[in-house]
Amino acid sequence: MKLLLGRKLNMTQVYSDNGTIVPVTEVKIGKGVVTQVKSFEKDGYCAVQIGFEEGSKNPSKALSGHVAGLVKNPRTIEMRVEKTEGFEKGKIIDIDIFEKGEKVAVSGLSKGRGFQGVVKRHGFHGSDKSHGTKHHLRAPGSIGATDPQRVFPGMRMAGRMGNARVTVENLEIVEVNKENGIIKIKGALPGAKGGLIEIRSQE
Repeated sequence: MKLLLGRKLNMTQVYSDNGTIVPVTEVKIGKGVVTQVKSFEKDGYCAVQIGFEEGSKNPSKALSGHVAGLVKNPRTIEMRVEKTEGFEKGKIIDIDIFEKGEKVAVSGLSKGRGFQGVVKRHGFHGSDKSHGTKHHLRAPGSIGATDPQRVFPGMRMAGRMGNARVTVENLEIVEVNKENGIIKIKGALPGAKGGLIEIRSQE
């Protein structure tokens, strides 16, 4: 399992080998360091914790002490693995672990949309715009049967939209710029410009 953390820069386009235009998203990669290795015997599960210099400028004292001597301004991410072989505390994880043409899964926080209605949030069609309809074009309509006298759990209704973890799989790495620490990934990635992006190897 490979994992890197970066910041989403912007979308652009590059030319492929056959001359076609490929839309890509640029991600600025931060250098990572293994800060902790967890095992079944000690922690009850198997995982690797990686720290990146992409976190807050004023980290907590607990976090600073945990990664002391390994990384500054840390932000840690924990990745569950089947085996911890090849991982040890202090190991450097850089942009070199990924190559052009490799398939990856990208995770990030989607843009927050605030409180939205059912038309925007769930794609409802709304009511007719004629034949007596008034002020109810985007209303949800009936939300359940009358006999139970309650609303069933999971009913699609208005509420907070966005600001949730989104993962897009099977994305292709188009270019790896080791000098500038930038990876170009085909297609759009979740989140706003400048947001944190997790890049994991596709298994």
